[in-house]
Amino acid sequence: MKKTWIILAVIAAVLLWAVLSSVRTYNRLVTLEEGVTGQWGNVENVYQRRADLIPNLVETVKGYASHEQETLTGVIEARAKATQVTAQLTPEAMNDPKTLAKFQAAQGELSSALARLMVVVERYPDLKANQNFLDLQTQLEGSENRIAVERRMFNDLAKEFNASIRRFPASLIAGMAGLQKHAYFEAAEGAEQAPKVDFGK
Repeated sequence: MKKTWIILAVIAAVLLWAVLSSVRTYNRLVTLEEGVTGQWGNVENVYQRRADLIPNLVETVKGYASHEQETLTGVIEARAKATQVTAQLTPEAMNDPKTLAKFQAAQGELSSALARLMVVVERYPDLKANQNFLDLQTQLEGSENRIAVERRMFNDLAKEFNASIRRFPASLIAGMAGLQKHAYFEAAEGAEQAPKVDFGK
């Protein structure tokens, strides 16, 4: 009889340890996923800040270079597309590499349109001396830097979460809880090569 109680106590202790360990692992995974979700909010915020600066930038440039309509329209259209893609994102969509790639492509098009606008600005010395334009340009540069930082932090947190849900026994708990791998921001194609600068033109 005493031996039976000892066996039952050992089984109960093992079960209790397994339950507590599972709860601790699940809670850790939830904390990691919340970190990724929170960081995604930071990424969206810096992209939104850049988008909010663009209308003022376009209006300032228009005052000096109104006949550069094609470039200005390109920036406005790229901003609209990027904003639309961002509005369609849900927390669940962040797990899908195709959805994140679509978001990244739209933001990349906006970056390209802004770069073309800055090339146009070089033709207008009066605009380049305008304090309002200089302030907007500084804010945009700051936004681009923050975007790079926030994206890197998102990738770091996503990597930690993804590694955690693949490790045993956390993988079992993640599978039962429906926790899925998060997609990463990818470097733009050709980003590994330094841009060629030709001052002869």
